[in-house]
Amino acid sequence: MKTLGGAWIGAAQRAPTWPQAAITAIGAAGLVAALFAWPRPTLSFLIIALQAGFVAGALWRATLAVSGLRPLSPPPRPSRWPRYTILAALHDEAAVVPQLIQRLSRIDYPRGQLEGLLVLEAHDQATIDAAMAAHRPGWLRLLIVPPGTPQTKPRALNHALAFATGELLTIYDAEDTPDPGQLREAAARFAEAPHMGCLQAPLRIRRNRGPLSTFLDRQFAFEYAALFEVSLPGMARLNLPFPLGGTSNHMRTAALRGVGGWDAHNVTEDADLGFRLWSAGWRLGVLEAPTWETPPGAMERWLPQRTRWLKGYMQTWGVHTRAPFALGKRGFLSLVMTLGAAIVSAACHAPALAWLASALLVGLHAGVTPAAPIGSFAVLALGVLAAWMGCAVGARRVGLDYRLTDMLAAPAYWSLLSLAFVHAVWRLIVAPHVWDKTAHDADVETAAGVESAPVVTLDAGREAA
Repeated sequence: MKTLGGAWIGAAQRAPTWPQAAITAIGAAGLVAALFAWPRPTLSFLIIALQAGFVAGALWRATLAVSGLRPLSPPPRPSRWPRYTILAALHDEAAVVPQLIQRLSRIDYPRGQLEGLLVLEAHDQATIDAAMAAHRPGWLRLLIVPPGTPQTKPRALNHALAFATGELLTIYDAEDTPDPGQLREAAARFAEAPHMGCLQAPLRIRRNRGPLSTFLDRQFAFEYAALFEVSLPGMARLNLPFPLGGTSNHMRTAALRGVGGWDAHNVTEDADLGFRLWSAGWRLGVLEAPTWETPPGAMERWLPQRTRWLKGYMQTWGVHTRAPFALGKRGFLSLVMTLGAAIVSAACHAPALAWLASALLVGLHAGVTPAAPIGSFAVLALGVLAAWMGCAVGARRVGLDYRLTDMLAAPAYWSLLSLAFVHAVWRLIVAPHVWDKTAHDADVETAAGVESAPVVTLDAGREAA
């Protein structure tokens, strides 16, 4: 695994190590053999293991919720504003690039210390033309990525990293609306924490044509609220590493180069990067100033996106379990409780709910007590309550209306994760490094949408320090 400064570039491209392959093969063979030889005890063991996982997950969520209760204290104004590079890797975004340029133009940071690169693929002439036609501030320029493989966002970002001149660096996606004061807050927090390698801004979901209304949009928004308003602040408070979001990661450029940039073959390069920065000795933190995004939309967009995320989580799990001791005890715990739990829960949601529904329906139809033990129902209820709590706390913090109907509909959304899991496993086998891109539509900025998004700034309104 050769790197620019670490040992990770192309790590997701490598096959599993012999220990990984042996453990997987022995475990799978042993499970199949046990199911044939001792079916009832084996099933009982699997149920107990699943119950233990539900309890551990519930305790984990509760711990993070309590740890993140205390709000961040405002950082002191730094003695100087360091040079800042903004990267936005775009592909097939001709319809969206004008609004992105407009939104980036609103960023409040000394213009002489600001550098922006719109990173475009050489073959994507439509997006290049749209970017060239749009009015851009002087600090924002175009950078064309030469043809090559794999054709992924992290490959484009690695190309741009070689041209970045900022001490600090952040990335944005095509549909983003970053808070204008986000860069100032990040620069101030980096200045007061020399060992901080990366700061993640909270990602918040909004609609551009009124309130969130559809089932998928609402559940997606609550899921984001639980993650970015509850889980990540709690993990940062406990000084644990975490998988970064796909956008609004603010990093020290030296730290990013030191770990070799992004893994171009990992389709969730953000999740991987958080743990690599931690392995290199850097801390991870969070910001208060948010970035607003639109939800993916209908099922034909949601499913490919979630499939890519789960496929990338599997890749990242494979990469970091090759040398789990590199993460340390705290890092490995975080890896298990974030990516590991996400993979396992996605696989188990639909089967567990189907088992629960069938036990209840059969019992009701026969007029007898359900065959499933009461303890199993209690454990499932504990996991569900913990998930609801995270969504409710996160929704309250961002001003979303979390209703009883949303709570009752959540299990159906979780079951869809199992569908995405099956797709992810298949895609990992047949197309491991193919980037299933999420399509974006241009927003209509109305009073109910972007213009109403709250703005949190640090020393806002000043063009220069």
